Amino acid sequence: MELAQLEALCERLYNSQDSVERAHAENTLKCFSMNTEYISQCQYILDHALTPYALMLASSSLLKQVTEHSLALKLRLDIWTYLINYLATRGPELQPFVTASLIQLLCRVTKFGWFDDDRFRDLVTESMNFLSQATPGHYAIGLKILSQLISEMNQANSGMPATNHRRVACSFRDQYLFQIFQISLTSLGQLKNDGKMVVNQLQELALALSLKCLSFDFVGTSVDESSDEFGTVQIPSPWKPVLEDSSTLQIFFDYYAITKPPLSKEALECLVRLASVRRSLFTNDAARSKFLAHLMTGTKVILQTGQGLADHDNYHEFCRLLGRFRVNYQLSELVNMEGYSDWIRLVAEFTLKSLQSWQWASNSVYYLLGLWSRLVSSVPYLKGDAPSLLDEFVPKITESFITSRFNSVQAGLPDDLSENPLDNAELLQDQLDCFPCLCRFQYESSSLFVMNIMEPVLQIYTERARLHVPDSSDLTVIEDKLAWIVHIIAAILKIKQCTGCSVESQEVLDAELSARVLQLINVTDSGIHSQRYGEISKQRLDRAILTFFQHFRKSYVGDQAIHSSKQLYARLSELLGLHDHLLLLNVIIGKIVTNLKCYTESEEVIDHALSLFLELASGYMTGKLLLKLDTVKFIVANHTREHFPFLEAKRCTRSRTTFYYTIGWLIFMEDSPVKFKSSMDPLQHVFLSLESTPDAVFRTDAVRYALVGLMRDLRGIAMATNSRRTYGFLFDWLYPAHMPLLLKGISHWTDTPEPC
Repeated sequence: MELAQLEALCERLYNSQDSVERAHAENTLKCFSMNTEYISQCQYILDHALTPYALMLASSSLLKQVTEHSLALKLRLDIWTYLINYLATRGPELQPFVTASLIQLLCRVTKFGWFDDDRFRDLVTESMNFLSQATPGHYAIGLKILSQLISEMNQANSGMPATNHRRVACSFRDQYLFQIFQISLTSLGQLKNDGKMVVNQLQELALALSLKCLSFDFVGTSVDESSDEFGTVQIPSPWKPVLEDSSTLQIFFDYYAITKPPLSKEALECLVRLASVRRSLFTNDAARSKFLAHLMTGTKVILQTGQGLADHDNYHEFCRLLGRFRVNYQLSELVNMEGYSDWIRLVAEFTLKSLQSWQWASNSVYYLLGLWSRLVSSVPYLKGDAPSLLDEFVPKITESFITSRFNSVQAGLPDDLSENPLDNAELLQDQLDCFPCLCRFQYESSSLFVMNIMEPVLQIYTERARLHVPDSSDLTVIEDKLAWIVHIIAAILKIKQCTGCSVESQEVLDAELSARVLQLINVTDSGIHSQRYGEISKQRLDRAILTFFQHFRKSYVGDQAIHSSKQLYARLSELLGLHDHLLLLNVIIGKIVTNLKCYTESEEVIDHALSLFLELASGYMTGKLLLKLDTVKFIVANHTREHFPFLEAKRCTRSRTTFYYTIGWLIFMEDSPVKFKSSMDPLQHVFLSLESTPDAVFRTDAVRYALVGLMRDLRGIAMATNSRRTYGFLFDWLYPAHMPLLLKGISHWTDTPEPC
């Protein structure tokens, strides 16, 4: 194949819009990456080709050869030497994507030969030769080589066993990573005050190199870099002098001040990593305090000026930086810092503004609330006379958070339901995760605020129940507001930790908040609201109520809390007449049954209700209590489609198994064959109906769906058997009376589309 023909094929491979043409080119050229005899041909292409696509083919083919084949040591050394000379002579004039591919190849050869020959380890020295040359192009190549080398060492490759990868990574870390970090700091210092365009590009490369160094997997924990969270950065001890040098932190604060996005964001990312450095790295407490003081001063300047925070990426990264204070530093350390009062006031003002700008900062507020939550939880361990000032700021932040949730409803919800926290459990948990600690810090005032903001909305919702023609849009907003406030109360009840508040008074306040939700339950399924089960906002509210019951149960009804909570039930008795666990359980089961009866198409509500029902049934004490309730006795005796229409809905087919699994738990808890047989009467009727079906109509879809559903029901009950004895109940009931029908169904429909 002539070079011109090859270049034309490469052009088609990378640029053609015709898939057939691309496939032909790929099939013709794959020999360069699969056959080691073509390595010399790749070098010829690099030396003589004129198009960047031909160069790209040669580079990518060599990368695959090096990764997948055990090449001779001399050949790998020749490739390594050739690439360094090639980049030195032609690198600055090549297309960026070609340069990047060649550098990746050079670093891959270096990694794979790390322990085979010491000459491979000279790449750091060779990179410094690029940096020492006068041209910006060579300087950029030197920085790119070092950056890519770190990436290669930090990431496992398919062609290298994991143990070998870690050995190479550790050797590189111990011998060269610190030197590279120092090179990046030197480069940043040299490039800081030059505003030329080409220098801006070099600044970006130098910042990226620093970030790569600080993001290295120092201890082999394989941190997920796509995640916003990471643990303490385990900087090695030899780095100590550089980290304790104040100029190291300052260079990144300076770069944040003098650059624009995205460079300024990378400077903040470096600061986030530095703020996460392990505390044991520092020589003594004085050195660590000096480092902390520098961090506080730098963030204080940004808070005062607001510089760069109009950019969303900068804003998010700055919130992450503030959030790192909660991970690495104790409240006792912060309050003893000079200027703490000004710093905490500025952070509080910044948090309040962020909460007010909920549409813009919703994904960033999590880090700020996490900081405040950690500070609050540290208050009991605070010693000394230095004021924390949390009493002044935390209640305002708590109230602002609640108000921001209400404002988000009033302003309109996003069209994409996945972006609405009320429809996204994971997003909702992120937003509410840190809130309970803040609310319980000044629990009396916070709970009063929650009640005061809920009662007018609850009153309006109660009045709307009596209307014959409701304002649908108005009810949607009201239900979403109530859903938020119920989720907030549920989050508060999730924990029973309270600072500066006795257990008795805490339980009374929990009862006050819970009473409002229990009052709401009396309204949600009455009047005009009983016609709104198809509305998304009504479904959100009912899911919020179920979440409230889940958290309330774990704190005040679960097996661990069954003999405590006297003050809570005393107050609930005064407010609602609910004086013990049994009455409360009856309310919970009543709401579960209402949901199972009234929702037929909302799979989310059905699954949530069944999940709560199963939690209650599978608890030893709560399960025993459930069996005393008339409502539960009714469910066990009447688990039919007439009473629970969702059993007929195809969308909820899989929910049937959970439903019958729960019923099985309740049936087998009493370990009584008589109880078991009477409970199986509804399924007995289904069997009798199917057994009397004429063969002519047995293969119809209706009969097949009924039989598949019956098998799902039986599977749920079988899953609940907890001993040979209870399994025997089911076995004796099925054999021999009903097994012929099941076998007949299986023989008729071996192609059943739904698994039983």
